[in-house]
Amino acid sequence: MLQQLFAPQLVALYILIASTLYVHFRGRERLRIARQLGDHSTYLAPYNVLMYAGSAIPNQPVIPVERFPELAKLSENWETIREEAVRLFDEGFIRAAAKNNDWGFYSFFKSGWQRFYLKWYDDFLPSARSLCPRTVELLNSIPTVHGAMFAMLPPGGRLGAHRDPFAGSLRYHLGLLTPNSDKCRILVDGVPCVWRDGEAFMFDETFIHSAENATDVNRIILFCDVERPMKYRFMTAINRWVSHHIVKASATQNMEGEHVGVLNKVFGKLYEVHIASRRVKEWNRKVYYALKYSVMVGIVGLIVLSALW
Repeated sequence: MLQQLFAPQLVALYILIASTLYVHFRGRERLRIARQLGDHSTYLAPYNVLMYAGSAIPNQPVIPVERFPELAKLSENWETIREEAVRLFDEGFIRAAAKNNDWGFYSFFKSGWQRFYLKWYDDFLPSARSLCPRTVELLNSIPTVHGAMFAMLPPGGRLGAHRDPFAGSLRYHLGLLTPNSDKCRILVDGVPCVWRDGEAFMFDETFIHSAENATDVNRIILFCDVERPMKYRFMTAINRWVSHHIVKASATQNMEGEHVGVLNKVFGKLYEVHIASRRVKEWNRKVYYALKYSVMVGIVGLIVLSALW
């Protein structure tokens, strides 16, 4: 019996449960238990806990941006970056995804949030190289910036409380064209950070955060994923491998013909299932949740049975 209790399938399940509990109770803010169970941060919890354990950065929501001196050249050249971003916005290039192929941010588009990708975990997009070469040149000189985009939040736009799934990076925001108002801000585990022109801040996006633009002015920022500094070289190597081989698979496009990663290709197919599930929820919420949790319990049950047999 003891041998069955420590079967590899069950050990993996124990690790997932323990990691999920740690992620759920980390910080002051947390998701509802029902939402946490289905959240993507649950499935990446074991990897994220490993990243937290080896992190050279304190376990806190907002990190002083001065700890990343290599990023100073971005804020020093913010007006150059803004010039390219504003031109892209005026010409309609900062926009929502044209297809269901942006898994990471698809829920944001409902609020009017728009983006233009510059780089995604290794590669600069061809449209970024041609349309904003000076920003690309600056980013290319900073190897720790793995992903970057211009992001716009419109007047009245609001992004609900959520946590991002991947702890291998930290999030850098540089204000380019903002309302310069306390009414345009992001709350990271309850800590307010206000977007202002030419000012930057860094935060851990795996803490729960929400954003709002309660003004009548568009907010445009430079949004970067920056490699999380690790205490040990082998953990840095692990994190870089995951970033460049797995997270990179979530790449998407600004324009037709640009590369779309396999995760977003799969998402495009699964999105049809998601739409069908939303219809069921609108029809009868009790039936929707009964089906959802039955599937989850069924998967766990199969894992347990496979260990006992």
